[in-house]
Amino acid sequence: MSDSYPPLRVAFVCLGNICRSPLAEALFRHHVERLGASERFVVRSMGTGGWHVGDRADARTEAEAARRGVDLSAHRGAQFTADDFDRYDRIFAMDAANLRDLRRLAPYEQHADKVERIRAYDPAPGDGDVPDPYYGGPDGFAHVHDLLDRTTAALAERLVSGG
Repeated sequence: MSDSYPPLRVAFVCLGNICRSPLAEALFRHHVERLGASERFVVRSMGTGGWHVGDRADARTEAEAARRGVDLSAHRGAQFTADDFDRYDRIFAMDAANLRDLRRLAPYEQHADKVERIRAYDPAPGDGDVPDPYYGGPDGFAHVHDLLDRTTAALAERLVSGG
């Protein structure tokens, strides 16, 4: 991609924007930086709900990320709105419920086509969802980190190569 092209605007969306989507955002940033392509992307995470607008990431998500060298301390929760369909080129939902909610929110059919489940890029087989670790223990947060790390790595490579 040449410098004359605008950056690809990518959004990661879960329910509350405190567990899965902030981690996906941080890991995707890490992987595009590793590929030397940071300037080619604008990246943000949001939630379909507004309960955690302005909040930091969940402490357990932050702790698991920090344990693996990922800093989420700057994250503040935001809510996805219908206007965001015009702001982002690609929108990645963490699970089927988020996908459904985002597509219902889309003001136009072509906007709904921008939304897909992030697990579509997971190189390991699965059910298509990133499970919400919020009501579970530390193992769930570690599992989500593993899953999102490999998936965002594959997604970054795909998008950097033009896919």
